[in-house]
Amino acid sequence: QVALVESGGGLVQAGGSLGLSCAASGSVWRLGAMGWYRQAPGKQRELVAQVTAMGSTTIGDSVKGRTTISVDHVEKTGWLQMNGLKPEDTAVYYCYAILTPVGSEIPNEYWGQGTQVTVSS
Repeated sequence: QVALVESGGGLVQAGGSLGLSCAASGSVWRLGAMGWYRQAPGKQRELVAQVTAMGSTTIGDSVKGRTTISVDHVEKTGWLQMNGLKPEDTAVYYCYAILTPVGSEIPNEYWGQGTQVTVSS
């Protein structure tokens, strides 16, 4: 069964850094885009960062300049690094990816279980 497994997150002090990782598990033939969204209580889900299948990177405006993302399409794993964290970065961070399972020609969107990031002031 294809799934995304997230790791990282937790409690961080303002000004600190954190890293998240996301790995596709199961019988995956191809990884397309991969990235992270986040959702804070009472707010809409917003893009943090993503890398397309062609390697094009998009960083969300609210985290630009302090966030990097890298994706290994062969290993089907991605990493998100955030520096200079602020209390407003507190949210649940969700990894997503476009994956094509082995034996299928149809890519589908998959989401990780989400990981809580809390930034204390």
